[in-house]
Amino acid sequence: MYGDPATVREILTRLGDTWAVVGLSTNTSRPAYGVAEVLQRYGKRIVPVHPKAETVHGERGYASLAEIPFPVDVVDVFVNSALAGQVADEAVAVGAEAVWFQLGVVDEAAYARTTAAGLSMVMDRCPAIEIPRLGRGGVG
Repeated sequence: MYGDPATVREILTRLGDTWAVVGLSTNTSRPAYGVAEVLQRYGKRIVPVHPKAETVHGERGYASLAEIPFPVDVVDVFVNSALAGQVADEAVAVGAEAVWFQLGVVDEAAYARTTAAGLSMVMDRCPAIEIPRLGRGGVG
């Protein structure tokens, strides 16, 4: 339901190329760091969102989604399930087109609110795993 192939493909191929990565910092041992690198490799612009507002992979960071001064298309969430719903609500508030909860992040109430607001949403999936599954030239 919340990771169906059609929605995964839509987010990775049809929706915009600006991805706010919530939880992304300069900590190279965290999954967000490597996933952001893969997103960049496939032509996505990443926007780090972390309380420290660090520059990561050459992109300026912001402390919150609300502080980003330009539109973001997809909000990729690397926070635990207890906090993820609030991030999904913020994604709706800033006008994102989609929300992506990473592996292990599930909040069915947030899914219901987010999709009811008209956003596409995937939970418990990783774009760094899904992009290569699209096949050659599948992203962009």
